[in-house]
Amino acid sequence: MQHEKLFEGEYRFMQLIWDNAPVNSGELVKLCESAFDWKKSTTYTMIKKLCEKGYIENNDATITVLVERDTAETEASRDFVDRTFSGSIFDMFTAFYGGKKISEEEAKRLIELIDTHREGR
Repeated sequence: MQHEKLFEGEYRFMQLIWDNAPVNSGELVKLCESAFDWKKSTTYTMIKKLCEKGYIENNDATITVLVERDTAETEASRDFVDRTFSGSIFDMFTAFYGGKKISEEEAKRLIELIDTHREGR
């Protein structure tokens, strides 16, 4: 299931939640003030936005995670490859390495990764 995209500020906020959940909304206000210099109203606006996007839930002032960090990061990575490289992992890899050499160990690990995800297996 693909979730609505997180913007940069929302992603940073989610990182704080992932690191501290479940967390009381009052405590989250203090964490955001310290980490981002946000006012209480900004934190509550972000809580509301991310509840609407389905990333978190606010029950009795306790914020819990509905979308785990690894799921969000996987979706963001796939979105990046789709937008930037028309979905081509090969094009992404080529651009990333840009002519640099990789070690034997890196090559071995990449081959293992490819074999694991190859179609038809």
